[in-house]
Amino acid sequence: MQFKDIVGQQEIKQQLIQTVTENRMSHAQLFLSPEGSGSLALAIAYAQYINCLDKSDTDSCGVCSSCRKYERYIHPDLHFSYPFFASKDVRVATDVLDEWRTMLLEDPYVNLDLWRSRLNAENKQANINIAECHDIIKKLSFKAFEAETKVLIIWLPEFLEKEGNSLLKIIEEPTPHTLFVLVAHNQEQILSTLLSRTQIVKIPKLPSATVVEHLCTHYNLDRDIAATYSFLADGNLIEAKSMVIHQQNDNAVLFSEWLRMGYGNKVPDLISFVEQAAGWGRENQKNFLKYGISFLRECSLLLSGAEALVKLPENVLETAKKLSEKVLDLTMAEAIIEVLEQAHYHIERNANPKILFLDVSLQLVKIIKFKTLPKGTQYIYN
Repeated sequence: MQFKDIVGQQEIKQQLIQTVTENRMSHAQLFLSPEGSGSLALAIAYAQYINCLDKSDTDSCGVCSSCRKYERYIHPDLHFSYPFFASKDVRVATDVLDEWRTMLLEDPYVNLDLWRSRLNAENKQANINIAECHDIIKKLSFKAFEAETKVLIIWLPEFLEKEGNSLLKIIEEPTPHTLFVLVAHNQEQILSTLLSRTQIVKIPKLPSATVVEHLCTHYNLDRDIAATYSFLADGNLIEAKSMVIHQQNDNAVLFSEWLRMGYGNKVPDLISFVEQAAGWGRENQKNFLKYGISFLRECSLLLSGAEALVKLPENVLETAKKLSEKVLDLTMAEAIIEVLEQAHYHIERNANPKILFLDVSLQLVKIIKFKTLPKGTQYIYN
């Protein structure tokens, strides 16, 4: 993978290239980023650049023998470690290396849910176990096979529990020309002993404009639709791509209409909507509810007088303003958000969608029309 294949992150790319050209690479680095920002792809492109035989000032060449092996993730001096679901047939990460490579070849923007879907995970918990730690130590104790630098990329070191302490010595005193790159999303869940031995590289979430441009270019989307997906994904390119693949609805129109049905106490229309929503499929239902939560949070900013902080696409902003002026108030918005969050939780756990959307629709009527809030909420009348 080359830097040019990675969406956005120009400053980080240049920073990583400079560490190589100026010969000031730390041997243990932690790429810390929100999910969907491209941190794993950056780690791979960084490793490829380091070992490229004909690198330029801006990228690896992509055609030398080293780059060609990196492009297929088969370079003998490129090692991966990642969470997996242990079984009698799977003891260490290399036991599912083929599945890992296949996933990266299709798209290096991945998360744990996508990885889980590749494996027969059942109800097992993902982790990086002690057997994997010992396998890492064994692999890195050998000299580099053909590259100048051996690279180990540990994806999601948050799944290294106390067993990760067995890696401290090799991280502190690695064999010559060894690079560790840890790719993480949650700093608080990483062993403090590991954190203290790495140089942190903070990778920001992708700007909305960058996500919009990518969706328009690669999926031929209308810019307004791409802007809606970008807003909902909040810089997470994995989430935005998933919406493109699964989305069939104009959530902005549907959600505002749903609120108006609740305000008008239009029960026959609500029942018709429930029938429609029940046939969307789980991913579309989740995206719809997630959109509603995000939309109402932006409405809450409008209701609080903080319009400058609102991130809604232009084509949706006017709708949000009208709803905020004529239908919603702050306490009402907060109450509906609570109901939608509970509904999203239950949809993820395979609740009956027809029953769930009917229940939520009736709660909308109670909250918006009759100003009856969930238990424990105090309503402040306008």
